[in-house]
Amino acid sequence: MANTSLSCPCNPSASYQACCQPLHDGKLIANSAEQLMRSRYSAFVMANVAYLIATLQVDQRQYNDKDILRQTIEQQQWLGLAIIHHKSTGINATVEFVAFYQHQPTRQLHERSHFIKENGHWFYVDGEILPAVKLNRNDPCFCGSGKKIKKCHAT
Repeated sequence: MANTSLSCPCNPSASYQACCQPLHDGKLIANSAEQLMRSRYSAFVMANVAYLIATLQVDQRQYNDKDILRQTIEQQQWLGLAIIHHKSTGINATVEFVAFYQHQPTRQLHERSHFIKENGHWFYVDGEILPAVKLNRNDPCFCGSGKKIKKCHAT
């Protein structure tokens, strides 16, 4: 059982218990592709491989998904998430996001993810990697610390 006082990785101003935990525990289903994207990011941070596989569209699953996901999770320390744009057209949706991770210097995964809604459930299909976004050193840091980027995770 997760610590209920924990901030949610997808949104540091919300508690994990109120945000992604009900999705991870199967008590709720994502009502939008953006909500699924956020919950998948949180699942990466919290090493919830089962949720990541369950929310991957069935045709995209591979026999070695567990091993690949575990290896990816072990190699990354995620720092923050920013949703840039989302668009839904019925059963198809895209979510453009930037996920920041610890590396020297801090790096980012900028992706346009594709989602599909099947039988009332949203699933991640695939994503296209986009060029890194330019960060303004005076913006609030992506990690949720409340500090400016230049005083926290300057890249």
